[in-house]
Amino acid sequence: MNVVIIGPAYPLRGGLATYNERLARAFREAGDEVRLVTFSLQYPDFLFPGQTQFSTEPGPDDLNIEVSINSVNPLSWWRVGEKLRREKPDLVVFRFWLPFMGPALGSIARRIRRNRHTRLVAITDNVVPHEKRTGDRPLTRYFLKACHGFVTMSRAVLADLRRLHFRQPAHYQPHPLYDNFGALRTKQEALQALGLAPEFGYLLFFGFIRAYKGLDILLEAFADERLQQLPIKLIVAGEFYEDAAPYESLIKQHNLENRLVRATDFIPNEQVANYFCVADMVVQPYKHATQSGVSQIAYHFERPMLVTDVGGLAELIPDGEVGYVVKPTAKDIADALVDFYQHQRETEFAAGVWARKKQFSWSEMVKALKQVAVE
Repeated sequence: MNVVIIGPAYPLRGGLATYNERLARAFREAGDEVRLVTFSLQYPDFLFPGQTQFSTEPGPDDLNIEVSINSVNPLSWWRVGEKLRREKPDLVVFRFWLPFMGPALGSIARRIRRNRHTRLVAITDNVVPHEKRTGDRPLTRYFLKACHGFVTMSRAVLADLRRLHFRQPAHYQPHPLYDNFGALRTKQEALQALGLAPEFGYLLFFGFIRAYKGLDILLEAFADERLQQLPIKLIVAGEFYEDAAPYESLIKQHNLENRLVRATDFIPNEQVANYFCVADMVVQPYKHATQSGVSQIAYHFERPMLVTDVGGLAELIPDGEVGYVVKPTAKDIADALVDFYQHQRETEFAAGVWARKKQFSWSEMVKALKQVAVE
């Protein structure tokens, strides 16, 4: 097939760009012709909470990436949509994660549909956003109504689509492995690369920091007296996408500074392996969620996980087999962490992760997108 993927890609950085680039390679491995169409402007600066939207790493030289969508310029929407209408690709895959993108992506989709040939399928990370704002629903509906079908990476999002009365074909397909961050490393190699003391065990919170991700709950849990007696530290690896002051207050209140490893800048791709391979367990204390790419990085690096029982997180983490599924409270998280270290479960859970990781393939995601396109 002739395939176009529309969404974040280089020179933009972050998990969405990484995913879309890996998906393009999966289509190519399946024998398809593929290119990515990404944003020249993704967010106006005043709407972007991080330090920069752009990568400082070299771009992928094996992918065809067109930088042409301005999220706030309707003329660019028309140009991109009109170009693709005339080119008539067989399949356009949209990545939809935020209502703000509804007008741009919806307008492009409507223009493409006029050729009566191209099938439009959206990978919908969310249809109900984590942080709700006025106008979310009409912006989301404007885009979703233009699509022929959907692939969701959690059953919770699939249920949201049906609850909002979207009846187009839709498949649930789990988030594939993030297998593009390099090979597994020994814990000793990762300790040396990060300059960390080997006499401690390390827990990892990874990814940009926003309220719904529950770092505050994890800090409260980490203050538990039982955990204070253990030679462990918490690595916080990710950029603040909101005010850091409430977290700093918790750290000071519970005297946690000496028990933390701070890496609160954007983590470049070449360092991801070190942070995961050094961790005894990856902790995702989210207050609400749909799915998480962090879980799929942990699966790739065969690390045990603790997730909270919210949204679709628990769908991929069998409790007691690859880690823990707990309520999003400080006590429940602390109880699980104490159990993990007291009963030395790292080897047992890592073996469970290794056994499970094989089911999360990119080829299955490609098949799901093509199947929805023809239904």
